Amino acid sequence: MSVQPHPEAAGSGVPGKGIVTIRHQLPQDLEWIETLHALAFGPGRYARAAFRVRERFPLDPDLSLVAELDERPVSSVWMTPISLSGIDGYLLGPLATDPAFRGRGAARMLVREVTRRALARGEGHFVLLVGDYPYYGPLGFERTSPGAIVFPGPVDPERVLAHTPDAGLASQLKGQVAAFGAR
Repeated sequence: MSVQPHPEAAGSGVPGKGIVTIRHQLPQDLEWIETLHALAFGPGRYARAAFRVRERFPLDPDLSLVAELDERPVSSVWMTPISLSGIDGYLLGPLATDPAFRGRGAARMLVREVTRRALARGEGHFVLLVGDYPYYGPLGFERTSPGAIVFPGPVDPERVLAHTPDAGLASQLKGQVAAFGAR
């Protein structure tokens, strides 16, 4: 069953590259996603911040999405509800794309759509991730204050980014990554 993405995300065709659509992750996707994570991140993936956070807090199945290119799954994203000093939000990651299909817009489309869905709920005030600013900046992510956010694993503080509709909130986020609703 496909989930109809937001009109801005629906069926983004790239000439000569096919049609990208977004849907909810299905139980039968799990094996493919685990293989994709192994391919994209290697054996060190379990030390990465997103994986370590997910060891402690469950991901949100309604915000677990797959991008398909001409009906073939090519990219996946997960979201984990978290809290920082009493402010609820989401941790985006991991985001992975099959290397054979990179550069076709599927991952960017997933980031835009999952961020839109998370913030539209009204219960989370930010989407946080660890990633490269040149990639995520154009998607609406800003740098946070280096070292202000504490993860349960190693993180380059210069790569902690946030997307929020509240001006200035990205630079104010701080504290230990905790469970959604922690006060």
